[in-house]
Amino acid sequence: MKVFRYTILMLLVAATGAQAQEDTAAPKKKVSYHFHFYAPPKPRTGYVTAGGNGALLSFANMSNAGERVRNIPRFTLFFNVGTNYNYDFTNNFGIFTGLNIKNIGLISKPNDSVKLKQRVYTLGVPLGLKFGNMRDGFFFFLGGEYDLAFNYKEKYFLHGDKKSKFNEWFSDRTPTFMPSLFAGFRFNPGFGLKVQYYLNDFYNKDFTQTVNGVKEQPYKDMKANLVFVTLSYNFGFQFHAGPHKSSGKYRKGTKMIIEKRTVED
Repeated sequence: MKVFRYTILMLLVAATGAQAQEDTAAPKKKVSYHFHFYAPPKPRTGYVTAGGNGALLSFANMSNAGERVRNIPRFTLFFNVGTNYNYDFTNNFGIFTGLNIKNIGLISKPNDSVKLKQRVYTLGVPLGLKFGNMRDGFFFFLGGEYDLAFNYKEKYFLHGDKKSKFNEWFSDRTPTFMPSLFAGFRFNPGFGLKVQYYLNDFYNKDFTQTVNGVKEQPYKDMKANLVFVTLSYNFGFQFHAGPHKSSGKYRKGTKMIIEKRTVED
């Protein structure tokens, strides 16, 4: 009988150990679903949204001493970011400002052999108006922006081969401050179009450099008015959690989000 009892006891201990190892190796998981309501901010409430510019397509009306200079449309995707601070007086009218970093510039071909790529990174502060359906529909925006040019870069090509390049921080080759005007529209779910025109010349006509001991002003007779189009100027909401009610009903634009949670025992 003692042998039988010891045998049963050893089998129970072995089974318990195997179960413990199985539980340690593969803990159980519990899955649950939670429902939340997210609503756009109420009018007369400040809020922050994504902003800035996406892909930019730039154009320029260029001339040198009154003669037209051929240039090529310039496309750039990197590095254009920003954020907006919004204040809506109603669901159909509001204002915004923010900070935008943009990569703007031009590509010119003074003759058949030479090609120049010139660009600046700028930090801009826009101030604009919005009007239309700003909750979940179509609206227009317009305004002005003041940019600080903080990095200039130039590439020189001869017969298609890159011969030189350089970049300068806070270069004198372009104006330090670059004012502009913009206008555009946005449609759900956050895509839009914006056109922006710079009021001053891309070049600093007073810039002076010394080449082989001789001082020269390479941009004295140059003129280049820059305009660009961007296909993404986002005012996407950063939704606030919670059932925000207005007159006993959820506000227009409220969305229900299903959140999946997995917890290990």
